Amino acid sequence: MASPFFFIKKDNGSLRAIQDYQKLNEGTIKNKYPLPLINELIDKVKGAKYITKLDVHWGYYNIQLRDGDEWKAAFRTNLGLFEPTVMFFGLCNAPATFQTFVDEIFKELIYLDQHRKLIVEVLKIMQEHHLYLKPQKCEFKTQTVKYLGHIIGNGEVHMDPKKTLAVRDWPKPTNQKELQQFLGLGNWLRHFIKDYSLVVKLLTALTGKAVWDWSGEAD
Repeated sequence: MASPFFFIKKDNGSLRAIQDYQKLNEGTIKNKYPLPLINELIDKVKGAKYITKLDVHWGYYNIQLRDGDEWKAAFRTNLGLFEPTVMFFGLCNAPATFQTFVDEIFKELIYLDQHRKLIVEVLKIMQEHHLYLKPQKCEFKTQTVKYLGHIIGNGEVHMDPKKTLAVRDWPKPTNQKELQQFLGLGNWLRHFIKDYSLVVKLLTALTGKAVWDWSGEAD
């Protein structure tokens, strides 16, 4: 078994390696470990007096594959066949596995209230497990923080202006696929717009039509 491999360009111009594990995932028994809900995380964080954001370098790559299972995640390139030794993005159980790992190593810290002491302990545990941070993406003891397209802090949650500009400047869709992409981008706005489902009702209806029919009303 070997999965396709390709690159996509990131916003900063660098390349991100992608392994297409669709076929492997179809035959994988799914890990049912519960993942945190984004909205619940935001609600917990927004009222905090101080907020610290840490970005782990390489993320899933910090999890080693079990010995003997490397062949399952093999991918092919023009240079040959390669078997990874760490967990790659794209594996269906990667999110649950990484969340399990994080919850396990930090389980003793959930009751700490002192912000500075908590951060010191978090950094100690990360050092013990050889987890490294991206300094340019970390923020310490701030009152507001950008998180998943939101600006959170001081008891409030706001839209990130960069995200709203992306929605505003999106070109007019010319087919159903482009419309679905636009709705996917704009879907995160639903918590900030009253009766969002009614606002996009006409657009949503267009995605299910056999014949593309964009009208002035859709504009």
